[in-house]
Formats: sequence, C-alpha cells, structure tokens
Amino acid sequence: MKKDTLLTQVGRDPARYSGMVNTPVFRTSTVIHPNLASYEKRPPEGEKIVRYGRYGTPTTFALEEAVAQMEGGFRAAAVPSGLAAITSALSAFVKTGDHLLVSDSVYAPTRVFCERQLKANGVDVEYYDPLLGAGIAARMKANTRAVFCESPGSLTFEMQDIPAISRVAHERSAVVLADNTWGTPYFFRAFEHGVDVSIHAATKYIAGHSDVMLGIVVTNEHCWLPVRKTITEYGFSVSPDDCYLGLRGFRTIGVRMKHQMASALRVARWLQQRAEVKRVIYPALEADPGHAIWERDFEGAASLFAVVLDPVPDPAVAAFVDSLKLFGIGSSWGGFESLVTVIHAEAYRTATRWNPGGPALRLHIGLEDPADLLADLEQAFEALAAR
Repeated sequence: MKKDTLLTQVGRDPARYSGMVNTPVFRTSTVIHPNLASYEKRPPEGEKIVRYGRYGTPTTFALEEAVAQMEGGFRAAAVPSGLAAITSALSAFVKTGDHLLVSDSVYAPTRVFCERQLKANGVDVEYYDPLLGAGIAARMKANTRAVFCESPGSLTFEMQDIPAISRVAHERSAVVLADNTWGTPYFFRAFEHGVDVSIHAATKYIAGHSDVMLGIVVTNEHCWLPVRKTITEYGFSVSPDDCYLGLRGFRTIGVRMKHQMASALRVARWLQQRAEVKRVIYPALEADPGHAIWERDFEGAASLFAVVLDPVPDPAVAAFVDSLKLFGIGSSWGGFESLVTVIHAEAYRTATRWNPGGPALRLHIGLEDPADLLADLEQAFEALAAR
C-alpha cells in the first residue's frame, strides 16, 4: 500500500472491537488472570501482552504498531515525551567505559542528558561535526558503541549523511540512533538509510495538535530487546488517552505535512527576497548547503526552518518578534499553529562553531493561510525598521 493508504489502515482492527473504526481507549492498571498458572506465566521477552497497565494496553499497542509499520521498523515503544524516548534509547546501548558519538547539532536537552547523566556514569561522550559523513571514521574508537544523529539539527538545520555514517558505524559494530522528529516516519524512512533506532518527539508532528506529550522509539529487530527492557526498567508508561490522541493525530500526518511544507516553502522563498534577511536555512531550498542530501534521502520537509537577519540591535529583534500576531512565541513545533523563537545555538556548540552572522530566528509554519503569515511578517519587518 502507498503510505497515505497505510495511514488509514495501520493500528486498527474493527473486527476485534465490534466494528469500531478506531481502537478504543483502554484504561487500566490491574489485569485479572483466570488462574494462578496464567498469572505466573511470563511472556517471551519483548512481547506485547496486556498483563499490567504499565506495560501497555491495546490502545498503546495500536499506536506503536502504526508508527513502526509506517517507518518500516520492527517494533516501537511509546514513552511519556520525546526526551524520554531519547534518554531511554541512549541508555539501552551505552554503559560505563563506552564511547558515544553525538552530533554537535542535537536538541539541547539531549546534550544536557549526555553531560549530566551519561558522563557522570562513566560514558565517554564526544561531540562531532554533523557534516562529517563518512569522515566520522576518524572519531571512532575501539569502545565506540553508538552514534547519535539528528538530521537536520532542530535549531541549525545541518543535514547529515546518515547512510555514510551508518556504513562506518556498522563496520565497527556500533549502533546508529537518529532523532527523526523533523523527518517523521512520513518523510524519512530511517531504517532504509541505515538507522537502527529511530526516535520521535511524537508531541510534535505525529500528534500534531499541541495538546499531548508523547515520545516513540522505533527499532530494527536486533535493537528491540535492549530498548524494550530499558523502557520497562525505567518504569516509563503512557496514558492510553494520550496514545489515542497520538494515533488520531497520526492518521492525518500526511495531509498536514504536505500542506505545511508547501506553506513553509512559500514563506521561506519570500523571506529569501527580503533585504533584511541574510539567509534562510531550510534543506528544502535549492540554495541550502544540505539540499542535495535532503533531496536524495527525504520524501519531503517539515515546516520548521531558520532565518538569519542582517545585523541589527537586540531591541530591533525583540520588536520584530513581539509584533508578530500569528506566530506564537513558544517551545515545541509540529502542531497546527505557527511559532517563532530566537536561536542561541552558539551557547551549546563545542565541536563546531555557530556564527550565523546576524540574529537568527526559528520559524514553524502551521496551517494558517500563508498569505496571512506573509502579511504578519511584513508588519513585523516594519516594526524592526522602526527601532
């Protein structure tokens, strides 16, 4: 089936639930067993069986099955947030004495976890230039157990050559993990490009409506048990109501992302023509340094990108942002609404330098009419010029 058809079919079984189109919400903690033998029988490791609420319900399993099938993975596990997905996935593959390679462009809380938790527990964490590609071979050590990618980086949008990185890592028996929140299972089928563990902040495009906290870890067959065990031992559990909302949002990810990508391209190309703009950083644009990799590996682009302004004082940047009426100032992205934040990536980078040459803003383009968004940006530029 084509992916848009697949989205309507996966994670549902009307015949099992009295003809209900959607898998119902199953709320439970205790599950009653018919006899002692049933209670004491332990299922095979990693199998999804309803035996206690913390391990999941049919609602949980429906969401996990849908995302795994869409992305081409073996199985998936839902956790309470995107950061929970990152931390549990990393913890499954590195321990004291191991070496971990992490892209310098990763989501800032990923770096915080590496610095405050993994390093404190004896993991040798090394950050690498996201543009290394196959050159990452020079950073590999005898004890390198995993390589963590994020393509593109969610602030600075460098595209990584994940197939090249994966080939090098696999030659040395290292696991490749990738934060695929920007690409989503809809636009980037991570496992076809060498990824072993794909991580999603399902809070964003998968749920799609800015009303649920949710993370999902999808793995290949080889990596499933380590991830499943780690999530179980950490005690992560997701409300079936949140899983239901995640699955409901996932049904429409195709129409939403295609529409938002078209709007994002229109806004990004308009910004490229503005005299106040130094450059737009968006892999879907032909002029972007990562465009060739994006075009080769991705089937589309998220509606999240950065714009670098020509140098202006901080009060002028604040005037621009504060005057926007249709762009909310807030964390996250991937919902129906447009958002804006100021990028301060220079505070985080260690392996590379972030020097955009002017104030940088991150824009998320939502489902508003792009003509209205352009009018809002136009008046924001007027506010900037007035300072």
